[in-house]
Amino acid sequence: MKCWLFVAVCLLALSGCEKKHPESSAFKPTPYEITIPRFFPTELNIPSDNPMTVEGVALGRYLFYDGRLSGRTQPDSLMSCATCHVQTHSFECGVGDPRFSDGHPYGLTGIFTPHFMMPMINLLWTIHGYLWNGRISSENPLDGMKNLEDFAWMAIMAPHEMHGDTAQVAALFQSIPGYPELFKKAFGSDHITVKNMGRAIAQFVRTLISANSKFDRFLRGEYQLTNSERSGYVLFMTEQGGDCFHCHGGDGNPLFTTNLFYNNGTDSVFNDPGDRYSVTGNSQDLGAYKAPTLRNLIFRAPYMHDGRFKTLDEVLTFYNAELVWSPSISPLMHHIGTHGIRLTPNQLTDLKSFLLALTDSSFISNPAFSKPAGFPDGK
Repeated sequence: MKCWLFVAVCLLALSGCEKKHPESSAFKPTPYEITIPRFFPTELNIPSDNPMTVEGVALGRYLFYDGRLSGRTQPDSLMSCATCHVQTHSFECGVGDPRFSDGHPYGLTGIFTPHFMMPMINLLWTIHGYLWNGRISSENPLDGMKNLEDFAWMAIMAPHEMHGDTAQVAALFQSIPGYPELFKKAFGSDHITVKNMGRAIAQFVRTLISANSKFDRFLRGEYQLTNSERSGYVLFMTEQGGDCFHCHGGDGNPLFTTNLFYNNGTDSVFNDPGDRYSVTGNSQDLGAYKAPTLRNLIFRAPYMHDGRFKTLDEVLTFYNAELVWSPSISPLMHHIGTHGIRLTPNQLTDLKSFLLALTDSSFISNPAFSKPAGFPDGK
């Protein structure tokens, strides 16, 4: 935490020294129209000081994929958001990457990130904080970090990510032909700041919407679940079955996460300085982490905050028979007394079938989310 306090102070110092560059009076960006998928919540996390615009999203997409975001131009020192947030893995690192073979990314210093990654899926609806422990939150901001907009400068400065300098990054992009014009279109000024970089990237990330799985199509009357998928859905939604819905939503919650934090019985002793307890100081939050969305699980191995499970079958085995009691276990873990939900092999097969019905292949291949063509990114 001391590290991030230092980072926040540095950022505030940098912003305090920054010259003011008023927006042009003729500045009229194009509003970006978000189509809320059927059955999705209508409450969106869009800060009033960063409205969605076509120009902002376009700029954010360029920045998301530009390796020079590290503040460097040498081929071995480039790093972008997309270096670790890979579209084919639902914007997680995933396994099999030639750089991060086990799915655990590390920064330009070689230092690993504190946890494995969470997917960038439907973050437009995230209200209760980001990261596994919710440290970045508008409800209870710590270290000056409140929303998606703060991820850019955090990633630039963090030793386990780009380990760069915000002033150097801003100066570099100011010198790159094309970028000043894009910033002027998006924010009314061709003077490039890391703050506006963060605003643009946040706008792009908010467009990453997944709502076209088999289950979504089932709800819209466009697909009939198989017998196994339907049985798995029943198990998912019942306490005497899989008992998944309390933490991951389901009926009436197409996000498949409550975006809240739970000790789900992975351990009895907790030594991770980055769990929910590190944010709240509440002993009942020891070993608690955010319940991630269950969408696109097939693309997102390894699983859990520490990547301990390499396959979805391992995850199901854990919930079926390997739960561990601790004093801070979530009261929603109703089957802790039997160390798991104790489903039969056939029931586990059905539950897995339903979870795979949450796969949205169009999300990982959507060209609007991919690296843009026709703009140099330093790679």
